[in-house]
Amino acid sequence: MAQGRGSAAGRRNAAVLAMVLLCVLLHGELAESAVYTVGDRGGWGFNSGGWLRGKRFRAGDVLVFKYSPSAHNVVAVNAAGYKSCSAPRGAKVYKSGSDRVTLARGTNYFICSFPGHCQAGMKIAVTAA
Repeated sequence: MAQGRGSAAGRRNAAVLAMVLLCVLLHGELAESAVYTVGDRGGWGFNSGGWLRGKRFRAGDVLVFKYSPSAHNVVAVNAAGYKSCSAPRGAKVYKSGSDRVTLARGTNYFICSFPGHCQAGMKIAVTAA
């Protein structure tokens, strides 16, 4: 009988240990995410592409776009939308002036869809490992 109780307690302890390890691993993954303000102090604006130099992004990192919502927006687009400076139907449009976007693995494309802004350089392509 003692072995039976010990085995059940051992299984419970192993399950608790597994849950604790899972929580530690998940927390460690989240803790590694970085937050970047696009354009630094200047915020999201024309020729923000230079802001990318020297930075390494990872999936889960957060980009913060700060701008005047009466003058700009942020649109998450695909590669074709980035190249053509056009927002495809159903593209996510951010308009708050202080938008937080979590990067997905691969290249993430963003433009301003106000007329002429993207063509004037208000777009970035951020590749996250």
